[in-house]
Amino acid sequence: MSTTPIDSWAVDLADVTFIYPGVGTEVAMTVFAVILWLGWHVWQVKLENETFEQEIKDHGTEDKIREAIDGG
Repeated sequence: MSTTPIDSWAVDLADVTFIYPGVGTEVAMTVFAVILWLGWHVWQVKLENETFEQEIKDHGTEDKIREAIDGG
């Protein structure tokens, strides 16, 4: 089974229409990947900020900070 019109590589590739499946979708796949990548970064920053705020809320009292600095 072949997904391209190539039966043999002993041809002039200039005469071949395409040599791999999905020709013409590169730009759309790249745009999709960049959007997905940027979306992941936004989600990650939001998650880390929420975690940081929760940790400050739980452990950020003045007494706990002094205790941590003093080592006791």
